[in-house]
Amino acid sequence: MTTFSPRLDLPFIEAAQAQKHVTHNAALERLDAIVQLCVQRFGAVTPPASPLKGQCWALGTAPTGAWAGQDDRIAVFAGGGWLFVVPGTGWRAWGLAEGALRVRVGTGWTGVGLAPADLQNLPGVGVNASSDATNRLTVAAEATLFTHEGTDHRIKVNKATATDTASLLYQTGYGGRAEMGLAGSDDFSLKVRADGGTWTAALTAEAATGGVTLHRFATLAPGSAPAAPARGTIYYDDAGDVLRCWDGTGWRDLF
Repeated sequence: MTTFSPRLDLPFIEAAQAQKHVTHNAALERLDAIVQLCVQRFGAVTPPASPLKGQCWALGTAPTGAWAGQDDRIAVFAGGGWLFVVPGTGWRAWGLAEGALRVRVGTGWTGVGLAPADLQNLPGVGVNASSDATNRLTVAAEATLFTHEGTDHRIKVNKATATDTASLLYQTGYGGRAEMGLAGSDDFSLKVRADGGTWTAALTAEAATGGVTLHRFATLAPGSAPAAPARGTIYYDDAGDVLRCWDGTGWRDLF
């Protein structure tokens, strides 16, 4: 009666056994299949029409044809027929179709490491820092680069409704000092605060009209007339201490 090894179920050559080469070759055939295990795909249920010698499949539930009744086994095409191997807990196999490494846990195959699908719907990502429930992407670095892939590149900040906020917040010591974006409306605004207390609106661009409102004051640094002004260009003339505007043909003093 043939006995088998406890882990890989390899047949032992018994004392005074005839045709020892048969048992030896059967063990080698099994080893050739399960060592450095590589399967064509996981969860296979339909045998291929023209399998190649040595190809393996990790079978799923209720396989058909020549695989019928061999649920969850490894099907190996060898010697012109099918060899079925029961995978053990902890076995690892590379799936060619999936492009992923999986490990046998219980009655199923579980992913090992990161496949492309494993990087979707993550609860959080921390780069040199820890993410949390609010800051699901956290990066601690001197700089963060977003670049193009041939042409354009846009950073999108999307909000649910007009009364919500989509903005960029600038902080000192995690205290807000300046914020720009759509803060509580669809008008673009810029607001600042000096001490972490009350926010002061500096500028608003109305979504409906495009009109810009300066909520405090604007200071134009004194200078000389620009070389190629466009109609409507305004500057503060340093020589004459006067505010001037280009009307398309010449400069007009505003006051």
